[in-house]
Amino acid sequence: MSDSFEDAQTPRPNPDQNTEPQPQDSASENTHDEWDLVEELDRETETSTNARPERQIPDQGKKKASNSSHEQQLQFNTTVVMVETAFLASTASLIWLINYYFPLGPVLKMFFPVPIALVYMRRGHRASWMAALVSGLLLSVLQGPTRSILFLIPYGLMGVQLGALWKRQANWLFSIGIGTLLGTFGFFFRFWLLSILLSEDLWVYVMTQITELVEWGFIKLGLLAQPSLTLIQVVAILAIVVNNAVYLFVVHLVALLIFDRLKNPIPRPPQWVQVLLDY
Repeated sequence: MSDSFEDAQTPRPNPDQNTEPQPQDSASENTHDEWDLVEELDRETETSTNARPERQIPDQGKKKASNSSHEQQLQFNTTVVMVETAFLASTASLIWLINYYFPLGPVLKMFFPVPIALVYMRRGHRASWMAALVSGLLLSVLQGPTRSILFLIPYGLMGVQLGALWKRQANWLFSIGIGTLLGTFGFFFRFWLLSILLSEDLWVYVMTQITELVEWGFIKLGLLAQPSLTLIQVVAILAIVVNNAVYLFVVHLVALLIFDRLKNPIPRPPQWVQVLLDY
């Protein structure tokens, strides 16, 4: 009886109960592994997110530095263009003033369009137009608008025209021809403007001088005919054209000697001119 009673009190193992704790332990281990993987992934994402701004910040700094340096370079170039344009415009105005108050014949006259042409060759068409306008405004303040217009037409326009042709490496025959036409137009414009301001026809004075010259030529040739008015006008126009052509040729020679030393060479002259310069 005692043995049976002790056996009844001792718990007997249940196979179902022995198998249940084992999957619980494995599940807990799996959950611990999953949490470890999640923590590792979080750490990697944190390090990656922290590393991204460190890579982007230097790139942004380089871009900002390059943009600032580019803006500074543009500002510097603009300042240089403005200063050089103002300096050469004042030089052209000063040459005109010296020639007006202390005329030295054709010595200074050949330098009238040279500074503006130099601006075109160094800084482009916009700077040359600005130089011509600034010199005209400066002369209008110093001498009045009439004389400033006489400088702009034809010498200001001639400087821009010569600079454009020299920049494009046009030959001397073409540039001298275009300049001669512009100079002839400027001559007649000057006579027309001065005739209005003086209330006198200055062309009559020119015709009188040309008539005396033609009559002197007829006498030297032994001709007893009287020169006609048409012949006198043709001779006057030819004299004006030839005068402007010679003037443009001298301006080309001056620019050839000056611009080569300034490292802004103009197109090379014809062979016969180069031979004369070599001598």
